[in-house]
Amino acid sequence: MSLSASPSSRKSPPLTTKHNPHAPLNPSQLREVHLPSSPSDAMSGGPLSHHPHDELEIDSEGIHPFPDHAIVLSNDDNAAATTDDLEPTLRTRLLSQRNWDQASVGGSDGAFSPRPYTHRSYGSIGSDGSRDGFGGRYPRDLASPSGESVTHALLGDTVAERLLGSGSGNKMSRTKYLAKRHGIRNRRLMYLAYYIPVLNWIRQYKRRYLRGDFVAALTMASFYIPMSLSYATNLGHVPPVNGLYSFVINPLIYALLGTCPQMVVGPEAAGSLLTGEVVRENIRKGTSGDEDGIRNAEIAGIVTCMAGAFIFTAGIFRLGFLDNVLSRPFLRGFISAIGVVIFVDQLIPEMGLAHLGKEASHGSCLDKIIFLVHNAKSAHGLTCAVSFGAFGIIMFFREIKKRLQPRYPNVAYIPDRFLVVVLSAVFAWRFGWAEKGVEILGSVQAGGKTFAVHFPLETSHLKYASDAVNTALIIALLGFFESSVAAKSLPSSEGQKDGIKNMALSANRELIALGTANMVGGLFMSLPAFGGYGRSKVNASTGGTTPMSSIFLSLITTFCIFFMLPYFYYIPKGVLCAMVSVVAYSLVEEAPHDIKFFWRIRGISEMTLMFAIFLTTIFWDLKRGIAVGIGLSLLRVLRHSTRPRIQILGRVPGTTDKFMNAELDPDNVEFIEGCLIVKIPEPLTFANTGDLKNRLRRLEAHGTSAAHPALPRIRREEHNKNVIFDVHGVTSLDGAGAQVLSEIVNNYRDRDVRVFFCRVPGERSDVWRLFEQSGIVEMCGGRRHFVSSVEHALSLIDLESLTEEFRERED
Repeated sequence: MSLSASPSSRKSPPLTTKHNPHAPLNPSQLREVHLPSSPSDAMSGGPLSHHPHDELEIDSEGIHPFPDHAIVLSNDDNAAATTDDLEPTLRTRLLSQRNWDQASVGGSDGAFSPRPYTHRSYGSIGSDGSRDGFGGRYPRDLASPSGESVTHALLGDTVAERLLGSGSGNKMSRTKYLAKRHGIRNRRLMYLAYYIPVLNWIRQYKRRYLRGDFVAALTMASFYIPMSLSYATNLGHVPPVNGLYSFVINPLIYALLGTCPQMVVGPEAAGSLLTGEVVRENIRKGTSGDEDGIRNAEIAGIVTCMAGAFIFTAGIFRLGFLDNVLSRPFLRGFISAIGVVIFVDQLIPEMGLAHLGKEASHGSCLDKIIFLVHNAKSAHGLTCAVSFGAFGIIMFFREIKKRLQPRYPNVAYIPDRFLVVVLSAVFAWRFGWAEKGVEILGSVQAGGKTFAVHFPLETSHLKYASDAVNTALIIALLGFFESSVAAKSLPSSEGQKDGIKNMALSANRELIALGTANMVGGLFMSLPAFGGYGRSKVNASTGGTTPMSSIFLSLITTFCIFFMLPYFYYIPKGVLCAMVSVVAYSLVEEAPHDIKFFWRIRGISEMTLMFAIFLTTIFWDLKRGIAVGIGLSLLRVLRHSTRPRIQILGRVPGTTDKFMNAELDPDNVEFIEGCLIVKIPEPLTFANTGDLKNRLRRLEAHGTSAAHPALPRIRREEHNKNVIFDVHGVTSLDGAGAQVLSEIVNNYRDRDVRVFFCRVPGERSDVWRLFEQSGIVEMCGGRRHFVSSVEHALSLIDLESLTEEFRERED
């Protein structure tokens, strides 16, 4: 193999070769070879290690630096650009050969150092499908400047390849290219297993998982089947059986489509309460009645179906990133307010005042508190004893289990809430509590066929849909956020011996799974159901390993619906209310911890947002509380994203190549005479470039962006004759940002200000492409004003100043 490489050998290899652009520059320390061509090379590290401006050209036009095509790139990209444009080093030439993995030094007639073929690649990266096993992106741009066609960008690889057939030739997607290269043949099954996870985990299911999944499902059923009855009757104002439907339909569908194996989907307090708000609004309007169970269930089904449709649509359009939009203070403020609202709401039936509080039940939380204070003397004694006794017993066992579970994990299996419900029903039947004034659940079956399907968007139901749209959207947002928190909090099975592998958590697929589950659940008039952290934690702690535990939970609930409903007749409503009150307490109990944390870090804006949402929800209502919260959160996001974070840099004393933010410690940095050095540490988009001109004017006039614009100019104009932009943080740039930046550069050139850019991304990046196409490169004076460092830009400023002096002397 010749040590000289022709230009053609340096081009990107065709797809059929085994060259890997992501192979390490040093495949092995044993193979690192450097042959200096001269003693000076040996001292300096190679013929390419000279400083870019050590050599100069002097002509009639003045002094110019030696042409250097690599200076356009950032520091991280210098090596790549050098090997593309200049004579490659020996190591680079070795890597460009087809059999670089076999040769240490020399060619076909030289000395080889062969290694036996193994299934392990460099860096101990497993590679069963390909010998190199480094993965990576396309080796060259085939379809568009960004490496993928518009079809693939809009529709995704799956749709573009399978439905439209654009998966061959130069339109090949990165996914298909890598799969073909690494020997993955059945790509259709690969996509199906990704989008329908049951095809993935069912093949990994083992018999030893069966016992743990079944025990976990039985434990969850004992806890949450009574809870679903409570949510339906006390929060959702629908027949109890519709709460059970949420534990039949939704867990089953999520087990087939969900991406978190241990998460369990079911009705939640917040969603049930918001659904009940829509039902009560229709009762208040007279379109339904308290005793019209079927009509109320149909209204709940509309809300559930619409919430599912919102989430499903968000998943189709890949809006899974929205789980990061609403902040932790927002969620904590609203969830805490919901806990207080639920707790107060449940006090009315727990005290036996439901017959007096029909009007108050439709008011705000403050109205209910006033009602309770005025009517406390009318409370029913036995109902209070049963309700508050059940609440105290459940809370006692809750605390005992919390303390004992670290040492005795099996206490999690004790179905304390199930036992409280069963014993209370037995006592109500045995001692005739119903005749003594204690309200009991009564008939659970609302009438009609079991699992009857009611299409929620029939023409006759449209009058209910208008009231349900806003609430359904809020339920969808809250449900998805809570599910996202639960899924991210559960441990992953990757790296463990047991469990389902290759189940990557995906926010977009979670949206699809939850949306599908709720749309189908809405057909059966169930309550909205989403993933819950507490429920999923119980599943994981009691042996649930795979989504089969959700399927077992669905089957157990179905068995209860068909065979156990008559035995729910004597359950006291106060006991069910007490169970909901325990959930409400759990929603509030974490608030003091968050308040203490934000107080310690002086997070005034976070606490303001939290209390604003909390107080609005308590004193007004749920819808306005969440509207205020979403509005304030979006304002915070917009304020954060639209504010440019440009910095003025100063040089660290005693150095020539170290610069820091001059506003952090202005007394310990050196300002360069005649230069304004500006660092842009973030991508430039339409959102944050609107105020960029004004921020730059403040830096020019005051030397800081913190000064009020009313302050007269204190920075002399001659110190702004050279402007250096350090754009290492500009990793992306859109058209609007490029337009604003070009206007800024053009304004500087009109004022005879020299403009330099340093550490611009590489020539293959979209940032550099927009710099060229927008005319910024030309306006700055060509590529020589795009350099690799601030130090280099300062050197060029000195050279150009010398050039001007040289011309003046000649004249």
